[in-house]
Amino acid sequence: MISFIPHKNKKHTWRTITFIFVMVCFSGTIAYFAQNYSQFFKTDVSIEQTSSIDSTQQITIVFSIPVKPSIIERSITISPKQDVQFSWENKNRKLNITPKGYWQPESKYTIMISGGKNIFFSSFDKNLYFSTKPYPVITSTLPVNGEKDIETTIEDPVTFNFNYLLDSYDFKFEANPQKQLESQLSDDKKTIRLIPIDDFENNSKYTISVFLKLKQQSENDYHKAGEIFFNTAPPPPPVERNKNPATRLEEAMLYTKPQISMGKYIDISLKYQNMVIFENGKALSAHIISSGKSGMPTPQGQFSIYNKALRAWSKKYALFMPFWMAFLPSGEMGIHELPEWPGGYKEGANHLGTPVSHGCVRLGIGDAKEVYDWAEIGTPVVIHE
Repeated sequence: MISFIPHKNKKHTWRTITFIFVMVCFSGTIAYFAQNYSQFFKTDVSIEQTSSIDSTQQITIVFSIPVKPSIIERSITISPKQDVQFSWENKNRKLNITPKGYWQPESKYTIMISGGKNIFFSSFDKNLYFSTKPYPVITSTLPVNGEKDIETTIEDPVTFNFNYLLDSYDFKFEANPQKQLESQLSDDKKTIRLIPIDDFENNSKYTISVFLKLKQQSENDYHKAGEIFFNTAPPPPPVERNKNPATRLEEAMLYTKPQISMGKYIDISLKYQNMVIFENGKALSAHIISSGKSGMPTPQGQFSIYNKALRAWSKKYALFMPFWMAFLPSGEMGIHELPEWPGGYKEGANHLGTPVSHGCVRLGIGDAKEVYDWAEIGTPVVIHE
């Protein structure tokens, strides 16, 4: 017997089937979504700069999805351990990490995020890496390593040139045999100049080592940047006149014959390393000088004072030359007091009486002012052997 389903019941059945189908699809979607939830809200994490980080530079971490700051900060571990402070930007998509002290130079750091969560509560782990800037490296030295016959003066100091700025660093030096050294950092902050407080011994080998540390580091954290060795020159030939300065000046007053009989003039003997000032043929005073060294001699001849300056600056040598009196028209050479670095260190008076300059004529403290005050523009200068 064949039975027929009434039209009303058939419509109800289709609704039921449709409902069941929708529920099955919805359940499948929910299950798929639940299974792939973390992929839908996956957080990509990156670090903006990974190398050559400065000692106090902040590290910036970028998140592709806004995150929960409190959870992220608790989930971060830094190795080697470092105390840091956090700040957030870009609606919690950027995290800035700044050291409370400093990042150790020449080090590799790992930032580990374990159990981080974004705003959709999707979890993620991530390891990030960065390396800090190395210590400055010596690029060149004067003298060069192993050089012989070295003479050091304030115009010819021992020089270390570095590949980048030293203004964030303290430095110290060790000389072997031991010598106390005066140091000067150049204006460009990349060069250190050194001069011994007492001269290096003649005919001797010296080794100078350079050490650096960040200003924030302790005294135990100095890093050896390098070293050089050199041999100093033999002693200069003896001076014929008496070695006692006072006696030498008496001899200069006694034996120097005036070459100009009228008016003022300055007489300079390169052989005896002295200066006598004359007025109308009469010697007024004598002074020990230091003239140009071998290879950079003071010119001989008759000149005159072309210009004067109380505290001239030598751009070429980065030195002050007090009580300056130029005797060449070009202003390239002159008479002046012992030169000094901007930091205040002054060339030693122990070089007076020996030719060590780059061509200028040096006078001692007090003597230079006396001659400067006495001489006028146009005063003749006679320089002879």
